[in-house]
Amino acid sequence: MDISYHVVTYTGPFGFIKPWTAVRDELTYSQQFLTPSTVEGMRQKLGVSEICRHRLTHDGFSVQGETTQSAGIDRKTVKKYQEVTYKRATAVLDRGVMLNPRLHLAFPTRGDAETAHRQHLCLSRNEDVVMPNGPIREMSEPKFDELTGFELVFGQGDDAFMVGYNRYVDGAPMYGTLDITGDPVGTEHINR
Repeated sequence: MDISYHVVTYTGPFGFIKPWTAVRDELTYSQQFLTPSTVEGMRQKLGVSEICRHRLTHDGFSVQGETTQSAGIDRKTVKKYQEVTYKRATAVLDRGVMLNPRLHLAFPTRGDAETAHRQHLCLSRNEDVVMPNGPIREMSEPKFDELTGFELVFGQGDDAFMVGYNRYVDGAPMYGTLDITGDPVGTEHINR
């Protein structure tokens, strides 16, 4: 077998990847793929030379309410008591978080995979921690292509769509084509 990748699988109880279009959305579902800037952030956090490929699966969504505060501050004066109070308005946003996300990351070398295998990752927010699960697997590119999951193939093309702005490249637009293999939402992938 021609070994092309060294794959580390990360799992966790939940995860939320905020879509770039969701800045003020009342109801937001987690993005089910990683953008180029998210992958670059993971690469930098792990301290590896490259993340070649990725695949992401999950068991479904759980919609959870999250209280947020506005940027503005309201000032209120109660003259009777000579008291001034400051308050920030709050709102509740509904977020659909992924249940039991499973992320496969492919590295070019065994050394990069070993470095990554000793660390945790966050799926875009600090509280969405995923940990390495299972041994490092060696697999060819065709075998990696068979893994169930969502993967954004980076770059422009006929089927590409804009996925945000890259904070690592002066806010340049990011494009990709979504590759979906198998049934990436469901319990079918849990015991692999």
